[in-house]
Amino acid sequence: MEADERLKRWRLVLGDEAADGTGVALDGDEARMDAALASLYGSGRGGGRSGGGRSGGLGASAPKVARWLGDIRSFFPSTVVQVMQKDAIDRLNLTRLLLEPEMLEAVEPDVHLVGTILSLNQVMPERAKESARAVVRKVVGELEKRLAQRTRSAISGALDRSARVQRPRRLADVDWDRTIRVNLRHYLPSHRTVVPERLIGYGRRRQAVKRDVVLCIDQSGSMAASVVYAGVFGAVLASMRSLRTSLVVFDTSVVDLTDQLHDPVEVLFGTQLGGGTDINRAIAYCQGLITRPTETIFVLISDLYEGGVRAEMLKRVAAMTAAGVQVVALTALSDEGAPAYDHENAAALAALGVPAFACTPDVFPDLMAAAVERRDLTEWSERNQPSGPG
Repeated sequence: MEADERLKRWRLVLGDEAADGTGVALDGDEARMDAALASLYGSGRGGGRSGGGRSGGLGASAPKVARWLGDIRSFFPSTVVQVMQKDAIDRLNLTRLLLEPEMLEAVEPDVHLVGTILSLNQVMPERAKESARAVVRKVVGELEKRLAQRTRSAISGALDRSARVQRPRRLADVDWDRTIRVNLRHYLPSHRTVVPERLIGYGRRRQAVKRDVVLCIDQSGSMAASVVYAGVFGAVLASMRSLRTSLVVFDTSVVDLTDQLHDPVEVLFGTQLGGGTDINRAIAYCQGLITRPTETIFVLISDLYEGGVRAEMLKRVAAMTAAGVQVVALTALSDEGAPAYDHENAAALAALGVPAFACTPDVFPDLMAAAVERRDLTEWSERNQPSGPG
């Protein structure tokens, strides 16, 4: 039985024409699974299946694609379904079918699919927009559930630590737990007490904003996943009253989406993926948002391929850092692996003391906490991103 199962797996991997040597015939669900694989990877299209003379493909038939999507969701786990959907969009040019609400209701939502939907936003017919928003809202909801609490905890803790003072003026401001721990060496056994030589306390809590955060996001086509994650993080940061968060997206023009941060779905539909890149122009706009340089964290999310004036872009970054702004450049904010980026511009930024590296969504909260605490972000990036630019 185990040998038969192994042969069936090889039969599914190799495809029909290459499977004569297995002596295995498929029927029922296994035959439907093979047909689903053949539709995507058959017809000599590569992808690990020989294809040969087999006819395959999904054509331009929306009903056929809908059935195929239903089949793969029945036979494969969601992670595999997402890979197959991405391959179908890339290999079989099914992008235009995503303009149909029936397709959007049948797909398995994921970050890549949201990026594709956003790239079609400007040409999407009204009848498909409701379904598209439902897909995007589901993915955004899942990302918020995964990332929001950790982000708030990391940054709130960093804000508290950055507010500690060495000479608290009131007993209510003393952090007794930390004070006792740092003074344990002054424990007097005869009195069974600690004599604190140094008090550790919190600064008085103020309702005022403690940090300003400016997210500047490149919305060129290659940055799709980063735009999705940045939109979600922007909304999370904007929900924290101790931060004042601005979010700006750019290509060759600049759009300020700060007033949409109450709803990350609105933020994402406010983007327009594709087009050129003018980083200098975007930074110039963001400089106008910075009113408290020493309390500001500026995060540029871009592959750094500058279509604007490079020298001016670097001069603006140098001016920001000289004024006390914490600046970091993320060549990607995604789980998609090593990104393509302009190494020359990354090196030029590094020479200005601005680290440029790819960051995963799971690490981003810790990066922001390090920025809040004014830690050396170059050192932080080298410790947490050993494969950074170089």
